[in-house]
Amino acid sequence: MDNTETTGQDKFQANFDNDSVHASDGEPAESYEMMTKLYEETLQEIQEGEVVKGTVVKISPDYVLVDVGYKSEGQIPISEFQGLGKEIQIKEGDQIDVLLEKRENDDGLIVLSKTKADQAKVWDTIGKVWENDDLIEGKVLSQIKGGLSVDIGVRAFLPGSQIDLHPVRDMGKLIGKTFKFKILKYNKKRGNIVVSRRAILEKERETLRADTLKKLEEGSIIDGTIKNITDYGIFIDLGGVDGLLHITDMSWGRVNHPSEMFSLGDTITVKVINMDKEKGRVSLGLKQLTPDPWINAEEKYPVGNRVTGTVVSLTNYGIFMELEKGIEGLIHISEISWTRKIRHPSQVVSLHEEVEGVVLSVDSAKRRISLGIKQLGPNPWTLVKGKYPVGTVIEGTIKNITDFGVFVGLDEGIDGLVHISDLSWTQKIRHPAERFKKGDTIQAIVLNIDEKSERFSLGVKQLEKDPWEGISHKYSTGQVVDGTVTNITDFGIFLELSEGIEGLIHISEIDKGKTDKLSQLVNVGDKLKALIINIDERDRKIGLSLKELEKHTDESEMRQYMSQQASTEASLGEIIETKEKKATPSSEEEPEEATSAEPGGELSHDTEDQGGEAEEIASPPPDDEAPQSSDDSEPSDDK
Repeated sequence: MDNTETTGQDKFQANFDNDSVHASDGEPAESYEMMTKLYEETLQEIQEGEVVKGTVVKISPDYVLVDVGYKSEGQIPISEFQGLGKEIQIKEGDQIDVLLEKRENDDGLIVLSKTKADQAKVWDTIGKVWENDDLIEGKVLSQIKGGLSVDIGVRAFLPGSQIDLHPVRDMGKLIGKTFKFKILKYNKKRGNIVVSRRAILEKERETLRADTLKKLEEGSIIDGTIKNITDYGIFIDLGGVDGLLHITDMSWGRVNHPSEMFSLGDTITVKVINMDKEKGRVSLGLKQLTPDPWINAEEKYPVGNRVTGTVVSLTNYGIFMELEKGIEGLIHISEISWTRKIRHPSQVVSLHEEVEGVVLSVDSAKRRISLGIKQLGPNPWTLVKGKYPVGTVIEGTIKNITDFGVFVGLDEGIDGLVHISDLSWTQKIRHPAERFKKGDTIQAIVLNIDEKSERFSLGVKQLEKDPWEGISHKYSTGQVVDGTVTNITDFGIFLELSEGIEGLIHISEIDKGKTDKLSQLVNVGDKLKALIINIDERDRKIGLSLKELEKHTDESEMRQYMSQQASTEASLGEIIETKEKKATPSSEEEPEEATSAEPGGELSHDTEDQGGEAEEIASPPPDDEAPQSSDDSEPSDDK
């Protein structure tokens, strides 16, 4: 410190010396003690941490000397007095507020601070704002974890939830802006202050809300500011009241997302279409400000007219085409081509492509228009029906083979189907690929053309005569037939009687003793006899039986045997009659009798026709019957 400078203590000592001189001149000696006591009381009045008034005594390049009336002046760094432009904001003799940090440092000087004095004054001001529930102005300094840092004289914390009425996604855009805040928490000791902007906005909002709700009515047209954008709509601040403009009420046309039409902060004019004042809910509409384009759609787009539009959407089931703003038509996937099998509309058109179509139907009430592309050209099914009448034999290439049949392509781009059941009269085809392959050329006959259902039925087996036709004339019930075993199953044996004709010997028509050993009884390829027990020409079934065959065989043999027995009896009667005639012979007949008895005569001829049994009957009688013969009596007459 400069020796020329006079400290407060030196000043006090000079005054004290003055008083001593006067006391020696006759003033009471007690004045010295009183002055000493007064000085000590002055020192006790200033406490550390207290803000006091001081006078700027000197300004140097490094510090400012301030007299606070204490035993010595205090030094304050010059940086605490410099503004943003590094200029000193004070001059010597100015009265300023300073804070006494220490009564005395190592150099015997008091420690003062201008900055801390200012902060202390701010804290006092903030404390009064807090106590009075007033508002304070502050500037957003930076973004920190959980919110923003705000300068209100000291740093305060603004939580993210207290920034606005709605969540703020981009808090950085608020940095540098000045707002009014309400103090939520205040703790001077910890240096903690929490402020809120939302509390102020909510209060303002309530005031505006009450006024706005009084004015709002259904049908009102009002301006608002977009506060939030979602996938399903936008929220608009109407003045203390938030209204929802749903995506379906934005335009008569298609809106994929509200952000295509609007941005945050935009001001738009909307119409109140519904509101609930008690709950404070307001539904808004934008498209309702313009006429509904569907009102005259039926007159504007008559059925059969050709129209042009833009493809706005492609789905699995069709194409949505915009004819005008607010009117879209659907081209169903089945209305794209007469002949091609379209798996997805993207095979034919692309988004935003301009497409021509034909109006098929219009329903203004349901806001639907059906369109078609294939109707732009003639229907090939009509041409085919006239070109290929039923019974026509066609030739084509196999385009596709499926489990249920074969598709044959024609020149007109139409495919005819030969169902698996129409491939062969006789052959059992499990899959068409057993006989055909893709690319083969085959002949078929037209069975049916259904223009409405777009079905073309063909047949291959119909090119030949049905072997079952007239089967009842070829075979009959009770007939014994020969056949070849084609299959042996658990329920019986299949027997091929002729080409394409099979009969079934059901297990119930086989002797029970043999049913457990069908595979041992016969083999595939064996020849077998069976008896026909029924014929169903309509269902193409012939029932065969082995049991009935055995019965039939037994009865046949019995009838043959009985027939032979009857023939034998007649022959014996003739023999007896002949022998009786020989008992009274005439001279003229003797030669004939002798002749008939000879082996080469008539009797011998008859017995040969009767078979082996007749031969036994025609043989000479046993010895014990000999006396009864007419041959034995003839010798006795001779004697």
